[in-house]
Amino acid sequence: MNDSVGDAPEQPATDLTRRSRARTTPRTKAPRPARAARPARRPSKPASTGKPVRSVIILSMVAGLVATVAIPAYAAWQPETEAVTLQQMAADDAQSLVVASDASAVQLERSSYSATTPEEIAKKKAVEAAAERARARAKSSVSLSSIDLTMTAPGSGEVRWPLSGFTRGRGLGDSGYHQGVDLLTGCGQPIFAAAGGVVRTSQESYGGYGVAITIDHVVGGQRVSTLYGHMTYGSRVVQAGESVSAGQLIGLVGSTGSSTACHVHFEVRVNGSLVDPYAWLEINAS
Repeated sequence: MNDSVGDAPEQPATDLTRRSRARTTPRTKAPRPARAARPARRPSKPASTGKPVRSVIILSMVAGLVATVAIPAYAAWQPETEAVTLQQMAADDAQSLVVASDASAVQLERSSYSATTPEEIAKKKAVEAAAERARARAKSSVSLSSIDLTMTAPGSGEVRWPLSGFTRGRGLGDSGYHQGVDLLTGCGQPIFAAAGGVVRTSQESYGGYGVAITIDHVVGGQRVSTLYGHMTYGSRVVQAGESVSAGQLIGLVGSTGSSTACHVHFEVRVNGSLVDPYAWLEINAS
């Protein structure tokens, strides 16, 4: 038994000794290989300029928007200026306006230029025609004091001839729409009432008849009216409402209204109907 114990290997002790040594003996570290030298650092980049640029752009846009809104408002706010002439405008801004060197500030009046529109031309013609009629009236008018009011037509009947001497001209219906007879004689010859009655019309301007008189009569129990046209201006010696006798002087022969020669336009209506005046005179005048 002893031999077997003495002869037993001491392996466990040896193992413990080795572990102790291993724990107590310090380990030497292997030297590390030298590191390669690092390259030198690059110089740092300057700070980015992106943000300032964006800020400038934004501020510019805001300023433009403000100017877009403010300038029209300022222009509308400006006070009204007084009217200026072309010369004043040229003096203020000679580069933007060129005018004739002899221009003058002359105020135009309506009388300083001629009529140009149809309305103005028609009005001007009417004024000239009225002036011409006035001149003709003044030239052809007579003074009533120069007329012998005692003159009467020859005859003694109820109806008499309106002229003592004449030449027959156009009759009823001749040369178109003609409602009477033209008794041709010289201007200034006396005109007489064809019959007694009451003056209904006595005018210096009676349409195309010019100076004219109409008289209402009762002849043979019939209502008769007579008309005397184209008399001389200022020659009427009877007025509307006055009574006249057969053969009484009423005025002088002329050429007024729609007339081209001295004569009397004589019309007769019986009971309102137009009749041939020359045939009526031939039957009734004496």
